[in-house]
Amino acid sequence: MLVRVLQLLSLLQQRREWTGAELAARLEVTTRTVRHDVDRLRELGYQVDSTTGPGGGYRLAAGNALPPLVLDDDEAVAVAVGLRAAAAGSVAGIEDASLQALSKLERTLPRRLRPRVDALRSTTVSAAGGGPVVDVDTLTTIAAAAHAHERLVFEYASHDGETSTRDVEPHTLVYTGRRWYLLAFDGDRRDWRTFRADRITPLPLKGPVRHFVPREPPGGDAAAHVLRGVTAAPFRYRARIRFAAPAAALADWSTPTSGRLTPLGDDACELATGTDSLFDLVTYLGKVGIPFTVLEPPELRDFLRDLAGRYLNAAAF
Repeated sequence: MLVRVLQLLSLLQQRREWTGAELAARLEVTTRTVRHDVDRLRELGYQVDSTTGPGGGYRLAAGNALPPLVLDDDEAVAVAVGLRAAAAGSVAGIEDASLQALSKLERTLPRRLRPRVDALRSTTVSAAGGGPVVDVDTLTTIAAAAHAHERLVFEYASHDGETSTRDVEPHTLVYTGRRWYLLAFDGDRRDWRTFRADRITPLPLKGPVRHFVPREPPGGDAAAHVLRGVTAAPFRYRARIRFAAPAAALADWSTPTSGRLTPLGDDACELATGTDSLFDLVTYLGKVGIPFTVLEPPELRDFLRDLAGRYLNAAAF
């Protein structure tokens, strides 16, 4: 019976409504047995909503407590890997909780799954510690305001250390793999703005909650808009490089945060990026090993001419 109840729970966790007949067919039992097993789940603390009639059925809902989950093999491995990444990631305040949850999960993993998790653990390392860390309370405050369509007031520290108070309509949190960003509509500036979450300090609410009607982000894609901005805006130089190769040839050299790659047909593509160091950008371009043309900035073209002259002189001996 226990195995069957767990199978029923696994079906109900698929976030859809099941009719009694559908569940009975999947479990190879009668609808009466399904009703008894649903009652058993309710006794265990699961909130299972049911409706009667021809269109009625069963759906798993949120309850007052946190009952145990039922995971298949791939889900269990994915959760274990995710918890380990969270323990060494870019969100402060969840490291201990992640390790505790991972410890509980690994103690209950079937023996057949432990080699998969152990292999991933022993052959991977995290480099996330090099990026800025965001307080978990800050992220949850931002996310809650965006979800409820409530205006958010916070103190923001710019890259030069100056602080300002912002009153915005939060839209989306975007994680680039290194940093967290908030895309929001700034009413004072009447435009969309991207804020680094690690520089945000939410301020206590004064007065009643102020709701807003959500706006459509530029281009309809919040993540794409943020990436377009963060790949160039924070840097001293904005660069556009045209490569004599299809975009696929740069797949191993370009990431969403290193630049925006635009295909230009079968034999060309353009990279829009930014840098504070022309030497670092030239080093990157040299490593790619694909012929390129500098469209902008002119400072980069001058730097390449000077560097080419020095290299040519060095090779003359």
